[in-house]
Amino acid sequence: MADTATRPITPPPRELPETLQLTPDQIKQFEINRLKAKARQREKEQEASISSTTLNGNDKRPLGVTPAISNSPTAPGGSRPLKRDSRLGTYFEYDLSKMVNSKGGFLLEDGNEIDEGIRRKEREREKQRARQNLDPPMHLDRALNPQCAECQSLDIDQTFKKVFGCLVCKKCQNGIPEKYSLLTKTECKEDYLLTDPELRDEELLPHLLKANPHASTYANMMLYLRCQVEDFAWKKWGSAEALDAEYERRISEKRKRKNKKFEQGLKELRKRTKEGIWQRRKDEEHKHVFGELERGPDGQGQQVCHTCGFTIDVEVI
Repeated sequence: MADTATRPITPPPRELPETLQLTPDQIKQFEINRLKAKARQREKEQEASISSTTLNGNDKRPLGVTPAISNSPTAPGGSRPLKRDSRLGTYFEYDLSKMVNSKGGFLLEDGNEIDEGIRRKEREREKQRARQNLDPPMHLDRALNPQCAECQSLDIDQTFKKVFGCLVCKKCQNGIPEKYSLLTKTECKEDYLLTDPELRDEELLPHLLKANPHASTYANMMLYLRCQVEDFAWKKWGSAEALDAEYERRISEKRKRKNKKFEQGLKELRKRTKEGIWQRRKDEEHKHVFGELERGPDGQGQQVCHTCGFTIDVEVI
């Protein structure tokens, strides 16, 4: 099928006859003409790119290459920012690639130092607890293995054996809490009236270290075996009755000190209240302000208070 409009094609180069000889001046002129033609072609392309906004006969922009210097958003290498859309209202633009985590406004260096200190304390306390949790090996001979002091069982708690030197199994610990339960340092001080130096001495009262349930950064809990604490308290105070008597005496003294402090505060409050009432009454007392002396018809002088109208008679000499 033949096209009505033939597409232009580049004709093949013509072969110059051998008899045609070009002079150097002619070759030079050919080169000058070729360069001029290229310059005119560049000018036409530049004019077409500048006038790309004008529409052709089909109401479309002429096809052309968008130069790099063009203001078009499709220009190569263009870094022009997008225009703000007014329909989105007021908003802030953030470059997420440049944002830094500021830890909620706290100082980063101080936070790192605190974190390092916390981690160091946690590692030290974990090492202390790990030393107590190592289990020794079992002997093949049953007679050489330690047995529970209550039920003669071989399944003893190695932690109690290592820390407290007490041979007892888990079952007996839970079954006899009045003897094998663990007490905190605060309970030992309040219930058995023991002091800090006595509780710190591991030869007198061995203790078990456990993580503090309130916070990992707090000091480890010191747990004591109830039977050992009671034996030491009986030796210190003489007997359980003597411990109870000392406990009651301290409670009564504490109650007396509390009541004395309350009475002292109440006394100070009453004193301040009385002073306030007396001062208020004194301020509320009326002071007469008398005017000039006026003579009555009988020749006797009178003075009248300007505030309340009180009148007094004055004898004129």
